[in-house]
Amino acid sequence: MRTVTVGTRGSALALAQTRWVVARLKEEWPDTDFRIQTISTKGDRDRAALQSLAQKGDKGFWVKEIEDALLQKRIDIAVHSLKDLPTEQPEGLEVSSIPKRVDARDVLIGKEGMKRLSDLPPGARVGTSSVRRKAFLRAYRPDLNIIDVRGNIDTRLAALGTPDYDAIILAAAGLIRTEMRHRIDEFVDPDILLPAPGQGALALETRSDDDLNIEVAYAINDHGTDDRITAEREFLAGLGAGCMAPVGAHASLKGGVLTLEGWVGALDGSQVIRATTSGDPAECADLGAELAADMLGQGAQKLIDAAHG
Repeated sequence: MRTVTVGTRGSALALAQTRWVVARLKEEWPDTDFRIQTISTKGDRDRAALQSLAQKGDKGFWVKEIEDALLQKRIDIAVHSLKDLPTEQPEGLEVSSIPKRVDARDVLIGKEGMKRLSDLPPGARVGTSSVRRKAFLRAYRPDLNIIDVRGNIDTRLAALGTPDYDAIILAAAGLIRTEMRHRIDEFVDPDILLPAPGQGALALETRSDDDLNIEVAYAINDHGTDDRITAEREFLAGLGAGCMAPVGAHASLKGGVLTLEGWVGALDGSQVIRATTSGDPAECADLGAELAADMLGQGAQKLIDAAHG
């Protein structure tokens, strides 16, 4: 029996995602043995330095060591949270498959009486580590007190049990994949808060010359998700922004039309640029690039540069 080694980070969420991927791959390739190998990344080892790494333009803090393992043939397929993957990949690697996306939205989890964004009283203490969410909240609800909360999902949920936080905002996908959907109090509508580009999706990365494992990975590619993600990531690439920038994007497919909405905000919430485009899903990459050009023309670059210090 042939063995395929699948590499991932060692967090509970990363392992849950990878086990889901391996189960789908096993359905398609029952005669193949899939082995999971965990790899520690810079982001796992030094979370306190994430902001400074982003400001220095180091966009690979969640993936570099995993990609190195791919290039060195220590693993055959890498599984990433797609929103953590830089839009530019190292030479010799490619995203070979994007499985079906789960819910892309952000969610709110709050204490009693604060279960919805609209329920939060002035001065409510809301925890988030995301630059995008902070910029949004400051623009949408400048009366709130936005506080950093870091760590894995369990750590953030535990923080909500302390007096320091009244509510926290997380990605729905992480809670769904770790079987904690029941903890969600409110799904925040993308009309209010646009998710991060690629949020809720996974990427299977392989070596560009490894035809066999490209075929293995591609067996679980979801074409509709692929089109939506391509539009969102081309938008992000067109802005020249990384996953730590105050940028949101969400693509939807309805009636054979792909609609892409983009959002860029000032860190202090003082300015927001938002725009939408739509067209044929086959032109998803062009739609993303065109929306980025539109928003750059409206001054988005200034907001992105300010966020990077």
